[in-house]
Amino acid sequence: MSSNKLTFASLSFLLLCSFNLLSQVILPKILGHDMVLQQLKEVPVWGTASPGEKISVDFGGQSKKTVADNSGKWLVKLSPMKASFTPREMTIKGNNTIVLKNILVGEVWLCSGQSNMEFAMRKYSKLDTINKGNRPPEDDLNKADNTNIRIFLDRRKYMDPSPEHLGWDSAMGKSLVDFSAVGYYFAKDLYNKLHVPIGMISAAVPGSRIEPWIQASKMDVSPKMKDGKTLDKLNADGGDSGKFYDTMIQPLIPFALKGFLWYQGESNCFLNENIRYAYKFKTLIDSWRNDWNDNKAPFYFVQIAPYNYSTTKDERPHTPENLPEFWEAQRLALHLENTNTIAITDLVYNTADLHPINKWEVGRRLSLLAANKTYGQKNVVWSGPTYQKMEVKGNKIEITYSNVGSGLTSRDGKPLDWFSIAGTDGKYTSAKAEIQGDKVVVSSSEVPHPVSVRFGWNEAAQSNFVNKEGLPAVPFRSDNPWEKLF
Repeated sequence: MSSNKLTFASLSFLLLCSFNLLSQVILPKILGHDMVLQQLKEVPVWGTASPGEKISVDFGGQSKKTVADNSGKWLVKLSPMKASFTPREMTIKGNNTIVLKNILVGEVWLCSGQSNMEFAMRKYSKLDTINKGNRPPEDDLNKADNTNIRIFLDRRKYMDPSPEHLGWDSAMGKSLVDFSAVGYYFAKDLYNKLHVPIGMISAAVPGSRIEPWIQASKMDVSPKMKDGKTLDKLNADGGDSGKFYDTMIQPLIPFALKGFLWYQGESNCFLNENIRYAYKFKTLIDSWRNDWNDNKAPFYFVQIAPYNYSTTKDERPHTPENLPEFWEAQRLALHLENTNTIAITDLVYNTADLHPINKWEVGRRLSLLAANKTYGQKNVVWSGPTYQKMEVKGNKIEITYSNVGSGLTSRDGKPLDWFSIAGTDGKYTSAKAEIQGDKVVVSSSEVPHPVSVRFGWNEAAQSNFVNKEGLPAVPFRSDNPWEKLF
């Protein structure tokens, strides 16, 4: 009898503890000590509590109140704030009280993708033995001391829901070891341009295709092209739709962000994708913006680097033009507002290496793009020469460029390379290319009546054509078959 009483008492105690736990205010892991809040936007603060529980949030002189709904969810929005280097506390009260410390206000970006975005700072400790010792501009792992750059890294195993290793930290020393090199160098350069706190969130998985980063329900569509043809449903390609969205993106919503950085594509390029990838990419961009309720949020991505796809042995044969076609598919996203890209064709020391080592320059170029397009620093040159249009003039083609910077030039002083032209037969021949002011004129004695031109249209192309700021010209083909269909 006494044993039964003890069992009943123990059960009652456990139920009481469970009830008290359920009635606690609980915050998502993205809300924590040392975080950076986005300036000049409403800032959502949210979590769970017991149904009907009264919640208050106090920060920076603001006090917001709400009541948890029938499912225990609650959300308040802090009014827009200016950037601040002053560390402040946020107090969240319900049946319990949570105090988050050392919070700054500034600019917050989410960086995502596959291994080239995940590429961690710790890998630079081995640089003396690879790529001829090519090193970052300074030893950031040991010398980084800017506590105004904060990082949030999902350190969990990619499908493990346990939250023990989630949290914000200053971008210093050991905290940088596992963080995205691209994300850190983007933040470092942007900080020097804006002089406000920077918060970086990294959610990237090596080897991941694009499909796992898109909510599965969003993939169940059959895109209709401008010629009236309809593609097969996007989710028919496999690739574990939503796998990483559910575990690494959705938990961040609706944390206030300025924009997104994306570095992914190699895994889909191995599938020889082109127009299908373009529609998947559009789906990702549109859906993430919709998730954050900001249809104009900047979305900047990296055009993947030259690599010898044609030499790999798998079930799909590859040609040297599969990669340029993929670049073309990536760039179709530029049809979307506030979307742009950087080229890194010049950053590859070995086209047999899928992971260009100098991520410090990738991050810097993304920051140049953000400085110009997002933050209005129009004097910042952010891209190399970009094809605008062509005009046939006799036996030559005259190419007009944008993003010429302070002028077009050859990196090594030699004639421009990787240009080719074709006549009506569509057969391309290497062409002589000459800079004439802000234009390039191409010709070949073998093509007396040219009709189209291509530049850098090969997986191995690393041209010497740049602007005087040293940024590489962007590969293109004037006979792009997808531009009119997307």
